[in-house]
Amino acid sequence: MQQPTYQETLDYLFNRLPMFQNVGKSAYKADLNNTIDLLNAIGNPQDKMTFIHVGGTNGKGSVSSMLASIFTQHGYKTGLYTSPHLVDFRERIRINGQEISEAFVIDFTQRIKPHIETIHPSFFEITVAMAFDYFAKEKIDIGIIEVGLGGRLDSTNVIHPILSVITNVSWDHMDLLGDTLEKIALEKAGIIKQNVPVAIGEMEAAPLQVIIDKAKEMQAPYNNDWTCEPDWIDACELKGIYQRENLNTVYRAIKFLESTYRFDSDKIMHALSQVNKNTGLRGRWEILKTSPLVIADTAHNYPGVKMVMQQLMETVGSMKLHIVWGMVGDKDRKEILKLLPTTAAYYFTKPSVIRGLDATILQEDASGYHLKGNTFETVGKALEYLLENCDADDIIYVGGSTFIVADAISFFEH
Repeated sequence: MQQPTYQETLDYLFNRLPMFQNVGKSAYKADLNNTIDLLNAIGNPQDKMTFIHVGGTNGKGSVSSMLASIFTQHGYKTGLYTSPHLVDFRERIRINGQEISEAFVIDFTQRIKPHIETIHPSFFEITVAMAFDYFAKEKIDIGIIEVGLGGRLDSTNVIHPILSVITNVSWDHMDLLGDTLEKIALEKAGIIKQNVPVAIGEMEAAPLQVIIDKAKEMQAPYNNDWTCEPDWIDACELKGIYQRENLNTVYRAIKFLESTYRFDSDKIMHALSQVNKNTGLRGRWEILKTSPLVIADTAHNYPGVKMVMQQLMETVGSMKLHIVWGMVGDKDRKEILKLLPTTAAYYFTKPSVIRGLDATILQEDASGYHLKGNTFETVGKALEYLLENCDADDIIYVGGSTFIVADAISFFEH
């Protein structure tokens, strides 16, 4: 029987399995049973490696990538698992910045098809198992594993790491994680393991206390008040103002890890200046074009958008601002729309995922907050129109959803 192509394999994974980015919470499994069964079936590769586990509401991807860059720069064979992907599925699983091979994706999927038919895992459960299997076969020195959603019941929470990291706790996925920050924090704190240190990022007092209480219960050493050196901020190529908080979280993680690993300050500085190159991270205050200036950012919940809008308005000054904006349908968009500047011209569109919100509905909601603009069928069409009609010294911001940013990156690349 002929081996399927990479695209045929992706079609199988995307269409055969419940996928959160397409169908939302119906793809979320509120237990670890499928993940455990799947990993048992392939020999529990996760038990053969050293991991750092990174959870939180915002900043998980940036913190994971900074840590991976630091380890890569120090010569360690470093696995990095993140989600979601922006353009290609293989972005989720990398070693020293290199994406998993198409051949491995095909082979793994074919190998576990019988288990897929009996266990009926979700798309995310499959990708977690694939990452662990790949990292084990490639004999990585350390793996940085980003939580997908929540923590306690996330498929990644089958590992026993040497360090847990919780970047912050804020409002997101309340329908799945809880309707108070304390409830959300308790889910995030579910990655804390007995006697395993936890580096804690900056957050409000109430969720912070939940995290600290859980750390004490698990006899897990913790820190949440060490501040990184100013030269870390200067060196870091990730220029979103929210990265300052992420850098503090990375610093706290490194201080815990220093008892096991020898770090060189010059190599850390170089690693922070090469995060994108070393890990493939994209979509964080990313400049897609310079004339006109096109900025894209994956911020998509209230605290993330609030901080990005602050930076955007500081950047714009007296220049004309155009905002290409789209969202998914299951977000509490009205609170987020309140954060957007009324002085900008808007180009409402729909991300190319099933959960994408119809642009006309978004336009109607936005008009209630004095945000005015036209609708476009796709991100690409909105950008085509803008690039033909705006001035070279205007600013274009693209955001509202990870998937909107993914569409913009694909537009400029293709």
